[in-house]
Amino acid sequence: MELSLTITGAAGPLPPVLLAHGLFGQARNLGVIARALAETRQVIAVDMRNHGDSPWDPRHDYEAMAADLAGVIASHGGRADVVGHSMGGKAAMWLALTRPELVRRLVALDIAPVAYEHSQTGIIDALEATDLTGISSRSAADRALAAQLDDPGVRAFLLQSLDLKAQPPRWKMNLAALRTQMGQLTGWPAGGTKFTGPALFLHGGNSPYVEAEGKAAIRTLFPQAEIACLPGAGHWLHAEKPAEVPGRVAAFLNG
Repeated sequence: MELSLTITGAAGPLPPVLLAHGLFGQARNLGVIARALAETRQVIAVDMRNHGDSPWDPRHDYEAMAADLAGVIASHGGRADVVGHSMGGKAAMWLALTRPELVRRLVALDIAPVAYEHSQTGIIDALEATDLTGISSRSAADRALAAQLDDPGVRAFLLQSLDLKAQPPRWKMNLAALRTQMGQLTGWPAGGTKFTGPALFLHGGNSPYVEAEGKAAIRTLFPQAEIACLPGAGHWLHAEKPAEVPGRVAAFLNG
């Protein structure tokens, strides 16, 4: 699948950096990291399949997403540093475990190579239940979505993926496919081999996504990994700590 790309920065002696966002997101969600890295590196931020401006497909599992990322790397020099958040982090991990020749360095943000028990279908329910007829502004859409979702931060994140130019406005996410494939998204595939390259697993101190089980799995599958906690940050650590996270990622990738 040919993904929609946002390319910034200039090519140099180091390979490009590929950025993969999380569920319900798009390339711009990792913009704070892209801007920091683009000062010295070429940065390729993707809209993952079924998100943003990338094609829709009924399949949405980590094998398919990793294959999408592999295609981007193959078209841009054949090797990259890969940074992924949440769903994008799992796709990046699976790429490293199955196509290690494509990945020089790996960064996974607030996610581990394990299956999770939670489901995000409640957000899909909320998006599908929101009547967008006649809405022409993001503020009006926020008021409509507030009837379904209390958290203003979550609403602001989701509203970045609302296409207000469409009539009626539409979500730039294949919600039907994401619902059907939710078990694949929260799960973790079997197989792959250990990735022995440099890896950084950065997680939020207030997030439950990387705990003892996840850390054990990281150490098993990524024996060279550095596992680091960012105190005071939750799951969207790059948005909550926009100075610290890009700096940590840049230092690791450029070091």
